[in-house]
Amino acid sequence: MISRELTTELKATAKQFPVVAVLGPRQSGKTTLVKNTFKKYNYVTLEDLDKKQMAETDPRSFLESNKNEHGLTLDEVQLTPNLFSYIKTYVDSHKGAGQFILTGSQNFLLNEKISQSLAGRVAILTLLPLSYTELEKAKLLSNKIDKTLYFGFYPRIWNEKIPPQKWYKNYIQTYIERDVRNLRNVENLSLFQQFIKLCAGRIGQVLNLASLGNDCGITANTARSWISLLESSYIIHLLRPHYKNFSKRLIKAPKLYFYDAGLACSLLEIENEKQLATHYLRGNLFESFVISELIKKQYNQDKRPNVYFWRDSLGHEVDCIIEKGQELIPLEIKIGKTINPSFFDGLHYWNELAGEKSQNGVLIYGGDEKVKHQGIKILGWKFLKNIS
Repeated sequence: MISRELTTELKATAKQFPVVAVLGPRQSGKTTLVKNTFKKYNYVTLEDLDKKQMAETDPRSFLESNKNEHGLTLDEVQLTPNLFSYIKTYVDSHKGAGQFILTGSQNFLLNEKISQSLAGRVAILTLLPLSYTELEKAKLLSNKIDKTLYFGFYPRIWNEKIPPQKWYKNYIQTYIERDVRNLRNVENLSLFQQFIKLCAGRIGQVLNLASLGNDCGITANTARSWISLLESSYIIHLLRPHYKNFSKRLIKAPKLYFYDAGLACSLLEIENEKQLATHYLRGNLFESFVISELIKKQYNQDKRPNVYFWRDSLGHEVDCIIEKGQELIPLEIKIGKTINPSFFDGLHYWNELAGEKSQNGVLIYGGDEKVKHQGIKILGWKFLKNIS
């Protein structure tokens, strides 16, 4: 098993709250993490139809008969949303931390029920697929950026050495046939699959629901609903624009990214690393990878993601703004291995508007160096962990 950075926060949180929920996409490693962290807890998956039926028909008996003296881990708990109110009653009458560990693959359904039933009693952690740092510590990280992007970061690909193209194809099919059918009234699943592929073709671009809907043959409202479903299921991430305007008119729509570059490569029908090396969206996939790693770092420390982008109506843009209290760190992301003066244009423009006395910002690029240029930190992609 690859060691997960969230383990430390998970253990600490379970000593503070009676209920801990670990959310994240399917196959991100939630079950493995909680089972290995809480080995003495009884484990029940609600994908077991017998267990699910008992939880729905007699929830009190279900909780009392399955929870041992250490606690109870409930996997895929969003399948029985009515159970939350009974968990609330149980923890209110049985004081103590770490009584229940819950996992869920759909953020919107689980959070809705938690807000109604478990407010103040539950801590929510998010586990995304493997991070760059986790693979590096496990000595599995490739020194080739194209292989890293193509393979992606889902644990089973690395733990079981499954070819990426085979694993992602089955993952997408399972997601569509299983989750989408169960969670939303999507009548035309093949059209929804086409929609996901169209989203992959817009990776790193400002979201335009009208254009996306037109290309897919659906209304803008349906496109908005399907985007919400993909976002809630941790397939895509919408990077919001930063509000700092400097008296400029700003773009208000978010940019569309995928949490996993390997999944996006599969949706784009990229079949190997050589195809990726010449693909027209290679730079966008790299940008998505870097943004995702920044988000993973925050979630693994039990913090809210603090990343945005900045673009004015004239097209001036900074790929990413990292917000740290009152400090704003501008970040440019370029996949080129040779540093080009144009890489710094966005950072120089931002610093001039911000009135920085000294140059400020970070450039992440596809090379290997770690240097400083006119006050700007230049980091090769392998030094992602050095971003503060």
